[in-house]
Amino acid sequence: MKIAIVSGKAEGPTKLNAFDNALIDAGIGDVNLIKVSSMLSGNTEIIELPKLKAGSMINCVLSNLTSDNPGDNISAVVAVAIGDELGCVVEAHATNKNEKDLLDEAEFMAKYMMEKRNVQIRELIVKKATTTVENIASVVSSVVYLEE
Repeated sequence: MKIAIVSGKAEGPTKLNAFDNALIDAGIGDVNLIKVSSMLSGNTEIIELPKLKAGSMINCVLSNLTSDNPGDNISAVVAVAIGDELGCVVEAHATNKNEKDLLDEAEFMAKYMMEKRNVQIRELIVKKATTTVENIASVVSSVVYLEE
């Protein structure tokens, strides 16, 4: 299995447009995203996001947050834990939360999921998008499942 881990942030004139702009910034704005749960096959390979065909149906784990409250600090995080047998993905998001605390929370959840499955973690990646809202802003972090 191959995955790409992406993130983006953007402002827009409406909440929907801010979200769409954040998707574009992450490189996944021209496809249809299908939210899936959090499991990966063993020895999953992380690659750079390839060019995706416009209109494609793409499976992903998506963390996103949008705010229209100027001054808010918004964050979206994904954490990926990969073992030889399987892998797990978690997502988290928060407004005005200490960034380190949010990253630690995502890492904890991924480690816990692997521990409950008795799988040794070989690789652990945490990716975030953070911005301070000027007018209307959105952040996204996503694990994109790619066809083999």
